[in-house]
Amino acid sequence: MAQLSDIELSETGLDAPSDPAGRVLILACGALAREILALIKLNDWGHMDLTCLPAKLHLYPEKITDAVADAVEKHRANYEQIFVAYADCGTGGMLASKCKELGVDMIAGPHCYSFFEGNDAFGKLEDEITAFYLTDFLVKQFDAFVWKPMGLDRHPELRDMYFGNYTKLVYQAQVNDPTLDRKAELIAQKMGLPLERRFTGYGDLSVALADVSRR
Repeated sequence: MAQLSDIELSETGLDAPSDPAGRVLILACGALAREILALIKLNDWGHMDLTCLPAKLHLYPEKITDAVADAVEKHRANYEQIFVAYADCGTGGMLASKCKELGVDMIAGPHCYSFFEGNDAFGKLEDEITAFYLTDFLVKQFDAFVWKPMGLDRHPELRDMYFGNYTKLVYQAQVNDPTLDRKAELIAQKMGLPLERRFTGYGDLSVALADVSRR
């Protein structure tokens, strides 16, 4: 497997092998690529392959469903099983309906922040509506996927207009990395929000992939 940077994985994705007969394909958001690769290696899931769609589709959630459907059809003939590593991700239930129509399973939950936390645990949190979330991926790529697309690199004076209704920044850490912790602190300062760090690990993503591996 080629060694790709986080930005390459998230923007161009990771394609599946050309001869994958009898294997399981994980069709994932590029923002989850590094975490899924880590879980595959950690658990020795040698029968799993990964292909990714660009993480920047999250800027256009109306495009996610069609992109996932196209990818499923592209790879369906070569795999015994395809699992979609997306939550609803702003599609308003359309992705779940399409996956059901296509006969493929996906991760439950409204978004990755929920399943990293654990959907059950996340559902019990009462003050999260005013929280802005970061994962390891977003800590690493905050400028590319948040700050610049919002135009705040050019107009930092708009910060309070965008983030004024948030009360905290929640960093859901998948790994313990002091470098990422420090970056999260700097992002919190940049956004003008207090930081809450939670070590979530891989949450329900790990559970879902473990279940797929046993089928």
